[in-house]
Amino acid sequence: MSDNILQKIMNPSQKAKIWWVFMFVTILAVSALLVDFGWYYNQAIDKYSLPLPKVEQVDFRLGLDLLGGTQLIYQADISAVSLKDQGSAVEGVRDVIERRVNVFGVSEPNVQVNKTAGGDYRILVELAGIKDVNAAIKMIGETPLLEFKEENNEIRQLTEEERQGMDEYNKQAEEKAEEVFGKVISGGDFSALAKQYSEDESTKNNDGNLDWIIETDNPELVNIAKELTIGQITPDLIKASNGYEIVKLIDRRYKTDSFTNEEEKEVEVSHLLICYEGATGCENGISKEEALNKISELKKQATINDFTDLVKQNSTEPGADISGGELGWFGRGMMVESFEKTAFDLVIGNISEPVETDFGYHLIYKKSERKTEEYKIQHIFIDFKTEVDIIGQQTEWKNTELTGKNLDKAVVQFDPNDNSPQVSLQFDSEGSNMFEEITSRNVDKPVAIFLDSYPISVPTVNEKITGGKAVISGKFTIQEAKLLTQRLNAGALPVPIELINQQTVGASLGKISVANSLRAGIIGLILVALFMIVYYRLPGVLSVLSLIIYGAIVLAVFKPISIWLAIALVVIIVMLMYTTFNDLKIADVVLVVLLLLTGVVLVYFFQAPITLTLAGMAGFILSIGMAVDANILIFSRMREELKSGKTLDMAIEEGFRRAWPSIRDGNLSTILTCLILIGFGTGAIQGFGTTLLIGVTISMFSAIVITRNFLHLFLNSWIENKKWLIGVKK
Repeated sequence: MSDNILQKIMNPSQKAKIWWVFMFVTILAVSALLVDFGWYYNQAIDKYSLPLPKVEQVDFRLGLDLLGGTQLIYQADISAVSLKDQGSAVEGVRDVIERRVNVFGVSEPNVQVNKTAGGDYRILVELAGIKDVNAAIKMIGETPLLEFKEENNEIRQLTEEERQGMDEYNKQAEEKAEEVFGKVISGGDFSALAKQYSEDESTKNNDGNLDWIIETDNPELVNIAKELTIGQITPDLIKASNGYEIVKLIDRRYKTDSFTNEEEKEVEVSHLLICYEGATGCENGISKEEALNKISELKKQATINDFTDLVKQNSTEPGADISGGELGWFGRGMMVESFEKTAFDLVIGNISEPVETDFGYHLIYKKSERKTEEYKIQHIFIDFKTEVDIIGQQTEWKNTELTGKNLDKAVVQFDPNDNSPQVSLQFDSEGSNMFEEITSRNVDKPVAIFLDSYPISVPTVNEKITGGKAVISGKFTIQEAKLLTQRLNAGALPVPIELINQQTVGASLGKISVANSLRAGIIGLILVALFMIVYYRLPGVLSVLSLIIYGAIVLAVFKPISIWLAIALVVIIVMLMYTTFNDLKIADVVLVVLLLLTGVVLVYFFQAPITLTLAGMAGFILSIGMAVDANILIFSRMREELKSGKTLDMAIEEGFRRAWPSIRDGNLSTILTCLILIGFGTGAIQGFGTTLLIGVTISMFSAIVITRNFLHLFLNSWIENKKWLIGVKK
């Protein structure tokens, strides 16, 4: 060992630096654990009323094979679209599909456009956690619909003839229902009567049997069944919202999870929503930061007694001034993940901290909790007519004759006065005439632009517009203007899509995959830990502690983070490696920085936010082996130095110095492979490369900084005479 290294070891400032690094590692580990398991921390604060700040939680994004759901692959027909417009047309369809599947409560759907070697466009749709696959397929396959609507000032009423016809029909329906009910209470066979008379086509051929349902499936029928005992039939004919019901309760029970065999629960909550520009369905013009500040102030004011009043006065949810934010009862899988987890983890009678979803920021007030009860029901249904059945649903907007088929194109332009982004519309000749008529009769009134029955813009007409051109202005960012243009062009340039492949993963299979993956990871960690402790003794114990911190950091990084935070983390990790291990060469540091930053950028553009799949978890577990491999190299070199007669501190330094080239070369070759997998692979291959890249990156930090720091702190001079504790015989 050289004199320089010996002086460095004896230098008090070096010892101080080791303590500073230890403090940083401790802070990093605690922060990572709060990111991973902050729900338990927040729950403890609520339970014991601790005066501590809470941490905002972001859930892992689980892939299709873990959460269960459906993968759909569509072929886009671009034959009718000009070459220069093909890319934007398909991207517009991708955007429409993404918004459509959100209607089904899908948690962060993954929709990707891929261009094949033959020039065809394919759209991959992964719907994790979806319940109604057939309805999703039906809606996704529809052509995007662009409509221009004006205010509906003429709410239609039933004509006298229509009302008489409805009354006559309903009188006959009531007589039929009373006749059937009379046969039921006279001892008639319920199943036979349901098959003969019921007008519910989905159940009549199944003896009127709805099988097991819960309240959220059919509130009216379940509320009727709640009043019955098992085997009892409703004592009176029930007039429901859309017909007459005769109900028989076959059985009732508490619903259990098919995988865990635990009883499921439901919660009753109300919420206060503050949305911001860019959130789904929000047009209030405030920024994300302003929304967070506002809801944080409301949180300070909120109490159980005045929560409803606060909601009515402040919530941006449509209709909240009437509903008070009431959401009623719901079970798991019915809300977006972050909202649902907070609602179930919250203590009854408490109000949550602000929770972010795609719709904005929420305050959640948990009113009650109960076990989920399910009912096995038979029913006979006799239909009657309502006004809506005859004249349809009356809305504030009515259709005009102008639709997306009359729009030539939409482009982004800039206001010459203040350079703000605008969206310019160009209609064809027929559409120009229609638009002129629409604007002439709606001066100083709004004209709404709907895409897929969703209002994307509601501008006010200042004057009649001629020439077939219109400009939509507002508080747009460039990205928002581009997004609106994409949506409009998707309506103007409809791209037919054909479903060419469908794969379904059941929810139970997804849970089994998660459980098996976790079990494999835990067993692997235990075996690795036992090997390290038995073979390397005390250094093995320290390496296991280092691996635990490593695992916490990796899991924290797997949660959605911004590219700038990821880059900052990479730089901090590499600089700590350099300042901790002074024998690193500048060339080594530069090479590591460049490769890791390249990896971060590729992860951001190809795989962000990281979606955990089985392949991704395999990459994570493999990275654990890489992390252990680095420790083994270091400890083996240390043993060689100790056997040659060097002191413990000198052996640690020299062991790290000699092990570094092998660690560097082995890990960098793996990183290069990961970059290739991320850059040129797709789907599961990208996921595997992404998690392996992150794991290998942090494993280098774990081995070079954390393990070395622990060795210097915990292997003191008294071990010099007890070298058997580090696996070296006298």
